[in-house]
Amino acid sequence: MAASPYFLLLLLFLFHPLAALAPLAPSPSPSPSQPSPPRSQPPPPRVPQQVQVWPKPVSISWPLPVYAPLSPSFSIRASPSHPSLRHAIAYYTRLIRTERHAPIMPPVNYTIAGVPIRLLALSVSDPDTKLGPGVDESYTLSVPPNSSSADISAATPWGVIRGLETFSQLAWSSSAAAAGGQPIVPSDLEISDHPLFTHRGVLLDTARNYYPVGDILRTIRAMAANKLNVFHWHITDAQSFPIVLPSVPNLANLGSYSPTMRYTEQDVRRIVRFAESFGIRVIPEIDMPGHTGSWAAAYPEIVTCANKFWAPKAKPALAAEPCTGQLNPLNPKTYRVAQDVLRDLAALFPDPYLHAGADEVNTACWEDDPVVRGFLADGGSHDRLLELFVNATRPFLVHELNRTSVYWEDVLLGPKVSVGQTVLPRDTTVLQTWNNGAANTKRVVSAGYRVIVSSSSYYYLDCGHGGWVGNDSRYDVQEKEHDGMPLFNDPGGTGGSWCAPFKTWQRIYDYDILHGLTEDEARRVLGGEVALWSEQSDAAVLDSRLWPRASAAAETLWSGNKGSNGRKRYANATVRLNEWRHRMVARGIRAEPIQPLWCPMHPHMCNLSQ
Repeated sequence: MAASPYFLLLLLFLFHPLAALAPLAPSPSPSPSQPSPPRSQPPPPRVPQQVQVWPKPVSISWPLPVYAPLSPSFSIRASPSHPSLRHAIAYYTRLIRTERHAPIMPPVNYTIAGVPIRLLALSVSDPDTKLGPGVDESYTLSVPPNSSSADISAATPWGVIRGLETFSQLAWSSSAAAAGGQPIVPSDLEISDHPLFTHRGVLLDTARNYYPVGDILRTIRAMAANKLNVFHWHITDAQSFPIVLPSVPNLANLGSYSPTMRYTEQDVRRIVRFAESFGIRVIPEIDMPGHTGSWAAAYPEIVTCANKFWAPKAKPALAAEPCTGQLNPLNPKTYRVAQDVLRDLAALFPDPYLHAGADEVNTACWEDDPVVRGFLADGGSHDRLLELFVNATRPFLVHELNRTSVYWEDVLLGPKVSVGQTVLPRDTTVLQTWNNGAANTKRVVSAGYRVIVSSSSYYYLDCGHGGWVGNDSRYDVQEKEHDGMPLFNDPGGTGGSWCAPFKTWQRIYDYDILHGLTEDEARRVLGGEVALWSEQSDAAVLDSRLWPRASAAAETLWSGNKGSNGRKRYANATVRLNEWRHRMVARGIRAEPIQPLWCPMHPHMCNLSQ
């Protein structure tokens, strides 16, 4: 004969020191927002109890499926109080009190503790630690059994903020009467957590297409929810110069798309303050000497090959894509303007890193200038031109502005134009890789440089959407493409996207940014950034381009992509990412779905193999 529920409850009370447990919660009905399975189908399988937090914490202890309700007067207090936490405390207090998250598949067979949680106490041992590279973001979170308070402890305010996000994700809305309509969180829970990499970022290009400030702020809020900590703001490019800088205002006045598509000093300071309140650094990038066609409207004399067709017939292309123009390293005025730009940028952005680009320098564009042609005829080289530029701007950036210079890998690796290692001191230089996957990462770290990984084969979120240049006859093909030819339109073809195919969340999740590195080389990898280049993106599609694929990178950079058995955990991640995407949408982040809703309602039934 089966034991009665009351006998089981008695045993639970005797062997687990929780006072006044509520009756076993019934199997909750699906959320009203979620369709019930048709009656002709068997009911979905029951979901095992697990802590739903994204990214997955490093260590979780939760011995029994017991939840504690939050008191209607639930509050968060920090000791000691600190300005860095004021916004986070207000934000998470409001979120935790008001969010009524209804899981796609609500847990079943759990109990509700009788003591509600009234207080989340925050303890910071070093509250004055400034936000910056390598800052400690570790935390511990404890929800003791039969206690009216929970605790988050961390060395820095930034670790506390990560713990607050975790606590917010622990809460969900139960239909159990004992919850009293309040959110519930796992009881007798211990979490110890810290990031695997200290640099976990999103790059957003605001030059090809403009993004309003509100959309940038929403992106930063979503980054915080995913425990990402670097917003790499690729502000300018050949197509537009949207940031207003006081020393050189005409760069934006004449180089932006319109007066309504500019970022003012007030806008920038608002974005930086908002990001800091969530523990997110903002690294600005002004790409130069390439990708500077937008400078030509204000300073035509310092830009070569400006406003020319990018791919002239029977001649070398003048740029990697439409919109030509590069700074002229042989014009002294180039450096006066560049230094004004860098000085103003450093005044607006307090982060110790400043990204100075230096990618995709085009030799034909420089050769379009007669002075440059004369320099080359006299024995000069393209490498020497780039060296002149870097030697005139990098020391100013490092010594005058007290910044670490960040460049794209091209400055060292080429392939067409590069400088020697003596031009790039390792202690003040960070390089960002984007070509050839693990191979280029190894080349850079083996040369002794610190690295940020943004491999286009894994982390470029714009890839796979087809080509965007017009008047392209390659699409005007009605017949099947011939065997042995590079595919373009047929299945498996690029469709005109240079970095096709589309990078799915699983492709991103399975990427190991330390692949093929020695332990010593791996120590020089700071972390990674997913990148959204905006030739085919703007605010209308921003959320769906980023999320939840950036979430996949966020977990791998925070706690890795392998379980305790050393195997990749992508099957488990599928279930959890479906749930996390569902919650992000409810929080106002328009993340795209990764599967039909039927799949998370029938866990593991949509896998390729059992």
